[in-house]
Amino acid sequence: MAQESPKNSAAEIPVTSNGQLEDSHEHGFNRDLKRSLPVGLGLSETKITSHGFDSTKEGVVEAGPFPGSSASPKSSVISPSSAAASRLAGQGCDLIIPTGGRAQQKSGPVVLADEVKNPAMEKLELVRKWSLNTYKCTRQIISEKLGRGSRTVDLELEAQIDILRDNKKKYENILKLAQTLSTQLFQMVHTQRQLGDAFADLSLKSLELHEEFGYNADTQKLLAKNGETLLGAINFFIASVNTLVNKTIEDTLLTVKQYESARIEYDAYRTDLEELNLGPRDANTLPKIEQSQQLFQVHKEKYDKMRNDVSIKLKFLEENKVKVLHNQLVLFHNAIAAYFAGNQKQLEQTLKQFHIKLKTPGADAPSWLEEQ
Repeated sequence: MAQESPKNSAAEIPVTSNGQLEDSHEHGFNRDLKRSLPVGLGLSETKITSHGFDSTKEGVVEAGPFPGSSASPKSSVISPSSAAASRLAGQGCDLIIPTGGRAQQKSGPVVLADEVKNPAMEKLELVRKWSLNTYKCTRQIISEKLGRGSRTVDLELEAQIDILRDNKKKYENILKLAQTLSTQLFQMVHTQRQLGDAFADLSLKSLELHEEFGYNADTQKLLAKNGETLLGAINFFIASVNTLVNKTIEDTLLTVKQYESARIEYDAYRTDLEELNLGPRDANTLPKIEQSQQLFQVHKEKYDKMRNDVSIKLKFLEENKVKVLHNQLVLFHNAIAAYFAGNQKQLEQTLKQFHIKLKTPGADAPSWLEEQ
């Protein structure tokens, strides 16, 4: 072998399975492999193995820097060659460079796959984001309570929300009193019915007071009947007000809570952005400012959306509330007035006007034919 110039960092000798020189496919493969190795890495640290087709041994050539060469190894910089990679994939082999610095040839397919995402890391990232958001919102709430932080206020919307909460408390009080009246009226009707039965029994057993007991029995039964009619109207009033307070208004207040949470998040990220803008602007802070600006914009859009939703729901709630309470208050007034005036026809007409059907005792119980 002829000795090359000292400028070359390594010598390359292509071999075949019978040990002869060959300037063919293997020669081009070794040349591409040499280019793909790190710059400054001598072939003394590289092992090239060529499998023979007929022989049982392998031809191994190890070449190192020539004696007397003073060139020191350079820093390792991997420059992959697309031609070498294509040859590796075509021959069904993959090149493995272990930490020891030796390049070995191992049979097997070349697999190019993206980095596998770890589910545990994704969950950890979600927990980290949630913790950071919770910390920012908690800090904003504490700052507002201590009077140090600023908060975004929509005066008109906040006034409507305060009125709604105050009205809800008053409606709940009316609902509670109406339920108490219904309970007391039910007990009175039950007592009047029992008293009427007692008078009717005495009317049959006391001949000298037959008429007197009979009059009182009829009066108590009539009062009990009118009381049941009034009780039906009051229960209908209670059911309608309960739906308004505990479903319609409660649903609107749930949207209000979401709006307030969005407002706190918006103010928290707004405060962070303001603090970053007041600080210095350099290569380290500019990415943080840009990221904070993006998060601020996201929460601002969420806040605007929730504010719009609350405004729409408050508008529809006010219209629905006026309509429902108007009908229910008219019903309650007419029923109470007709009952205490003793106007049975007017009381029954009031129930028909509002399409209220009274449940007769035992109507819910199935007949013996249905039980069969």
